Amino acid sequence: MDRYLEFAGNHPFLLLALTVSFFLLIFSELRRKASGLINIEASEAVKLINNDAAVIDLRSADAHSRGHIVNAKSVPFDELPAKMDMLAKNKDKPLIAVCDAGITSNKAIKTLREAGFASAYGLKGGMAAWTQEGLPVVTGKKTKSKKK
Repeated sequence: MDRYLEFAGNHPFLLLALTVSFFLLIFSELRRKASGLINIEASEAVKLINNDAAVIDLRSADAHSRGHIVNAKSVPFDELPAKMDMLAKNKDKPLIAVCDAGITSNKAIKTLREAGFASAYGLKGGMAAWTQEGLPVVTGKKTKSKKK
């Protein structure tokens, strides 16, 4: 214990920097939680999807056809308010919003929560994080089956 006190006495600026960093971390986490925006990692999203969560892809239809999460519904972000009725049947299930990098999904989650979706989540890092984790992606192209 004496060594810690000696270190603190010899390095007050390091101790101050550590304390400020700690409080900034706590403040940013509390602010994020208070805003109601919850982003989940890809591994948590997989668990929710396995437990019957719905996935909406906020990217353009072209980006969706190039590759998307299995069973993800294409709902481009600019069409989200118009398609709330379609999504209303999933109000009781967790809903995961996916975009390219996780930025647009924050706006969508806010809109969804205001519409009454209590368990709406955003995929942290979006499709970029999903593919980086090596998780499965479905393309819109139809593949030909091999004939025997």
